[in-house]
Amino acid sequence: MDSTPVECARSRETVKRSDLAGWANYGYCRSHSRFYWGLKLHLVCTPAGLPVTWALADPKIDERQVLAALIDNEPHLTTARPGLLILADKGYIAAELDHFLAARGIQLLRPSYRNRGTPQPAEALLKTVRQLIESVNDTLKGQLDLEQHGGRTIEGVGVRVAQRILAMTCAIWHNRTIGTPITRSLIAYDH
Repeated sequence: MDSTPVECARSRETVKRSDLAGWANYGYCRSHSRFYWGLKLHLVCTPAGLPVTWALADPKIDERQVLAALIDNEPHLTTARPGLLILADKGYIAAELDHFLAARGIQLLRPSYRNRGTPQPAEALLKTVRQLIESVNDTLKGQLDLEQHGGRTIEGVGVRVAQRILAMTCAIWHNRTIGTPITRSLIAYDH
């Protein structure tokens, strides 16, 4: 589970006249050290990088609330996968979220804060697996131009984000079907 910004406008004039007003908002992207106006894409993937579910949300909404909403809105995710383990970053640390997920049979593995308690035993493996979701976001932004989606309405942005996620899902499925060693690679389809 991770999230990434989906910028929808740059100029103040565009923000004022946008049909996305009231849905999009100002957010801060720590990885790029900049503010943006738009939405945040929250993405849940399998260990192979295949998207399982996703949501677009106001960037001011807490990531933990979005994760809880995804779990509540898609109960088949937990029933089809007993003992589900979700890997996430430090943004998902909260006792309330831990209780919420435990009640649904879900375990959340994330890095510990250095000054709090002892690290979980599997935490040493977390760094390499966390790179997976980062590479999925990078593919969406780099090869599938998520940041240049061109959507001007709520429906337009939703459809354009869904197109990119579907394109990536189809490429992963195709690569797996033909036996490509790296299923997440879209280089063969890049123009």
